[in-house]
Amino acid sequence: MTEQATGAHHPQPRPRSGGHSAPVEHVTGAQSLIRSLEEVGADTVFGIPGGAILPAYDPLMDSTRVRHVLVRHEQGAGHAAEGYAQATGKVGVCMATSGPGATNLVTPIADAHMDSVPMVAITGQVSSKSIGTDAFQEADIVGITMPITKHNFLVTKAEEIPRIIAQAFHIASTGRPGPVLVDIAKDALQAKTTFSWPPVMDLPGYRPVTKPHAKQIREAAKLITAAKRPVLYVGGGVLKAKATAELKVLAELTQAPVTTTLMALGAFPDSHPLHVGMPGMHGAVTAVTALQKADLIVALGARFDDRVTGKLDSFAPYAKIVHADIDPAEIGKNREADVPIVGDAREVIADLVQAVQKEHSEGHQGDYSAWWHDLNRWRETYPLGYDRPEDGSLSPQAVIERVGQLAPEGTIFAAGVGQHQMWSAHFIQYEQPATWLNSGGAGTMGYSVPAAMGAKAGRPERTVWAIDGDGCFQMTNQELTTCALNNIPIKVAVINNGALGMVRQWQTLFYNQRYSNTVLHSGPDDVNPEARGTRVPDFVKLAEAMGCVGLRCERPEDLDKVIEEANSINDRPVVVDFIVHQDAMVWPMVAAGTSNDEIMAARDVRPDFGDSEDD
Repeated sequence: MTEQATGAHHPQPRPRSGGHSAPVEHVTGAQSLIRSLEEVGADTVFGIPGGAILPAYDPLMDSTRVRHVLVRHEQGAGHAAEGYAQATGKVGVCMATSGPGATNLVTPIADAHMDSVPMVAITGQVSSKSIGTDAFQEADIVGITMPITKHNFLVTKAEEIPRIIAQAFHIASTGRPGPVLVDIAKDALQAKTTFSWPPVMDLPGYRPVTKPHAKQIREAAKLITAAKRPVLYVGGGVLKAKATAELKVLAELTQAPVTTTLMALGAFPDSHPLHVGMPGMHGAVTAVTALQKADLIVALGARFDDRVTGKLDSFAPYAKIVHADIDPAEIGKNREADVPIVGDAREVIADLVQAVQKEHSEGHQGDYSAWWHDLNRWRETYPLGYDRPEDGSLSPQAVIERVGQLAPEGTIFAAGVGQHQMWSAHFIQYEQPATWLNSGGAGTMGYSVPAAMGAKAGRPERTVWAIDGDGCFQMTNQELTTCALNNIPIKVAVINNGALGMVRQWQTLFYNQRYSNTVLHSGPDDVNPEARGTRVPDFVKLAEAMGCVGLRCERPEDLDKVIEEANSINDRPVVVDFIVHQDAMVWPMVAAGTSNDEIMAARDVRPDFGDSEDD
């Protein structure tokens, strides 16, 4: 991809006009980089120094405006930048050296790309004369990350640094947000140059459309008021566009049911009577069924991904589709749109409100009473719930539910990936935007702890709980050391069932209970029954070794006391090892590759909707 070829635009650093030339400073490329970061408003950088990036770390030591957080692994730096971005709405920044330092950022860059997280990754590169020679710690990180970045740059001249940093932040944060990589050759960091701000930006091919087409808005409003069974299908783009207030107005104006995807939790209050839950493979029965039975789906900042649609050719067979997205590539990618709308979700929804009001004023009002009769019946018949273990052990769903209920208002929750992620989506109430962070598109184990660290660094006044599985936790828990040493007091709930829970659930359901390599706390054959009582590692001791408070909870009667103790400790990170029942499963469930019509409300429980809804 060339520097000019990408797609999205907002005002940021403006080209300089004549009359007031900015003062020129004589600096090194490295000093120019740090000054540029200061000027674009980057206040926190997560990273690790190494040979090729080392020149940049020297002036970073003198900056009073940029805080550097020294992480323990570059993957931690990338996920922390994501968590910071999702919690604050600002661009997250991570930094690494060349070769293995840069390649360790690939997973969080891919994660940010899938979930449209604004992030700038700055990497050192070997000297420009050595590029292409297989020099020590050389990797073509620009080539490696081209498919998983919104854009990337290779900088070989010191004088290019301010312009490229300004452009990187502009591209990352505008249009459909995403990760941008800036790879800077070591000799460009060491060279003498001049610094002035703002730079002249040069992005002639980058003009994202934010204002929707009025004709398409009018068509959408007509469909909404003519529909009998509409659904507002809300995706993460509504949060990215900061359009939650407008969404509430539209929902209450139309009285259409609202379903929020895994990436959109908190975009619409869970407690609102119009909210019918989360759709998808593990979505609420009412949300999944509403989409299947709908005659109109209004998709706002959502991408019809496979986890929501199930088997695509059987998804929502009766529905016309209004699809609004900032990224024109998403419209029609998976499901053809009857009314395509390209634009920023906030502007789209605001214009839809006006267009629907006009329809109402002309006497066109949707009648959804029969639709709500069905929706309410499904809600009452198939609510989310769980069984308590018969042996008196801790239910993982109860643990997560109580963590949510006892948390202070405004708490930010960052989940890992797997069963605990789905239970966190179901059993914690999300009433505000930017209180739910997770890896949705990529499903990255190890996301939770560093993302929580980044969120807490960006929003130190908020309580931040990482809800992690014992498998995920063992991938990136070294960042608890970072938290302890940098006064970032997150709280971690380890949902410890001794297994890779979601994989084990699939083995239970689809592989005849052959638990191949999913048991975490014993040897390959799990032959020793005593092994189930061992704790390797002992998460309490591990937490204490990293400068955190370690707690453990094994009995339901101790649950509230332990959670309240964790909530009361705010001077250090806290890790709570919740020993939970290993056979708990996530329900509802649509098996991979099957139709959403095949949804199971619980094991061996298929909802009965009757035939009347199918007309």
